[in-house]
Amino acid sequence: MSTTHEAGWAHASGALRGPAWLQPPRDPNALVPHLWSQTAHKRDGELHVGGLSVAELVADVNTPAYVLDEEDFRARAGAFRDAFAAYDVFYAGKAFLCTTVARWVAEEGLSLDVCSDGELTVALRAGFDPARIGYHGNNKTMVELRRAVAEGVGRIVVDSFDEIRRLETITAESGLGARVMVRVTAGVEAHTHEYIATAHEDQKFGFSITSGDAMEAVRRVLAAPGVELLGLHSHIGSQIFDSSGFEVAARRVLALQARISDELGVTLPEMDLGGGFGIAYTTQDDPADPAQLATEMTKIVEHECRALGIPEPRLSIEPGRAIVGPAVCTVYTVGTVKAVELDGGAVRTYLSVDGGMSDNIRTALYDADYSCTLASRSSEAPPVLSRVVGKHCEAGDVVVKDEFLPGDIAPGDLLAVPGTGAYCRSMASNYNHALRPPVVAVRDGVARVVVRRETVDDLLATDMGDQ
Repeated sequence: MSTTHEAGWAHASGALRGPAWLQPPRDPNALVPHLWSQTAHKRDGELHVGGLSVAELVADVNTPAYVLDEEDFRARAGAFRDAFAAYDVFYAGKAFLCTTVARWVAEEGLSLDVCSDGELTVALRAGFDPARIGYHGNNKTMVELRRAVAEGVGRIVVDSFDEIRRLETITAESGLGARVMVRVTAGVEAHTHEYIATAHEDQKFGFSITSGDAMEAVRRVLAAPGVELLGLHSHIGSQIFDSSGFEVAARRVLALQARISDELGVTLPEMDLGGGFGIAYTTQDDPADPAQLATEMTKIVEHECRALGIPEPRLSIEPGRAIVGPAVCTVYTVGTVKAVELDGGAVRTYLSVDGGMSDNIRTALYDADYSCTLASRSSEAPPVLSRVVGKHCEAGDVVVKDEFLPGDIAPGDLLAVPGTGAYCRSMASNYNHALRPPVVAVRDGVARVVVRRETVDDLLATDMGDQ
């Protein structure tokens, strides 16, 4: 008879087995290909990305370090561009943005979504065409909106009645026009963590369709001089693996679009279905490819428009994680190894690395799962269920909750965690006064630092204690 424990599998008596989806590997040295960037492979046990050994790479930049596979990033951007050729594809800069990445996005023919003045600044520094920039955010200030209008940002996604009033004031004062989309809340419960589900009613984003706020927002935008309404915007959340949520959202948004046409006599030319397409962080994840998503989402819109008797709007999407997430791995150095006895005689191996929640907050924040591999050598030791943790003063400072790794991992070994391109560097912090890691782009055997490691001088630059 199996033994269970009210606190879960980790506290059950007997051997430590891990979650049901995690199976012991036949070879703990091997990579699971779909979790890694396209150029990642092992050679004599050493991880190589972009034609370079990560051990040699981090010898120059130290650890922790984010390693960005340029070839993989461009290939994924191109896959979305080609699959969604009839759409406008906006790369969601919040996932990860720097000047170099903004230039890659432009070169691959994508548009760019920003949601702060800082992200807009990076985009403009990269020479990105403002007309191909979309501006998100639930609390854009007058300063931010004035700059967006002055720079000629192609679309501003309005999120509140206050924002509509601000744009009315700005366009009246400046004599410049603003093109906007109205973000609506479709009331869809996306199957994802509650913190990254963004289309249910009880949250901060958008105008509710059900309450009538969305229709009222449309009326106010249409009545605002100098403000042009492009269409409706819907985003159901992040790390979504199927099109069912998009189907429900599209049905509700298009029904509103039909009502706008009937009651207000206005045909909206565009509709944005948002992003949130998932990636594989572990073997339990099975994301759809861009071509499959494009086929399914296009059929959904075509069907609903036929049923409603309205013309099909020009569609846009906003992939971010799905492009940059798999293109990056984070490389750490193991500092300590600790065997911890649990209930029933089970033992968990804790591997402490030189980074943690300051460079990847997602495990602590979203209970996210990650994989990892021994990156600096091969091992003949049998796999042991291990937990990779950071060096910060916080019990929740976990990088990888569960992974089978060789049982002889020791201080000085390198571990690499795949799928860290989205939201890891973007959400990195100076917790415990840690210095945020560099981002090193690799391609065809050449490495270049695109975001340098912070220095102590950076850390102290805003500390005014001696002045």
